[in-house]
Amino acid sequence: MKKTLTLALLLMCAVGMNAQKSKVSEREIVGTWIMKSMQWEGEKVVECGKKKGYSQFKYYGPNGEYACAEIFVTKKGEYVVAPHEYGTYSLKDGWYTEMGRPALKDAVVLTDKNTYKGTWFNRHDVWKKAVLPDKVTKYIVERCKMKDTPDDVQQLIKKHIFK
Repeated sequence: MKKTLTLALLLMCAVGMNAQKSKVSEREIVGTWIMKSMQWEGEKVVECGKKKGYSQFKYYGPNGEYACAEIFVTKKGEYVVAPHEYGTYSLKDGWYTEMGRPALKDAVVLTDKNTYKGTWFNRHDVWKKAVLPDKVTKYIVERCKMKDTPDDVQQLIKKHIFK
């Protein structure tokens, strides 16, 4: 009887947790996100932000646009945007993919409308939704778009600068 009651309670908790997850629409990922912490398995949590002078930025557009950049502060107090990648993303029924990589189940889990937990290889991240001025978001997204110099520009640089 005690085992049955325990099993019933565990089942109720699991159903409750599942229901809680499903209350957050996958559309809630649309917007700008700032990394709050990261933790590699077996290591301590690394908090991001002002104290560390480092964070990451992700933008998820309503039509699948995706941009990611690292943001850090130099010793002189200057803020630097280091573009990481620009492309597309998809999040549907718990399956997440970005940049055409294979889709992973629960690699991005929205815990509420303003927080998601992400997994990248053996690193676990916590991201918070951020309201940034459009000028800042557009600047970072544009920098991400320019991360990879187009082939024709590469050839022109080679021809005209490194002749």
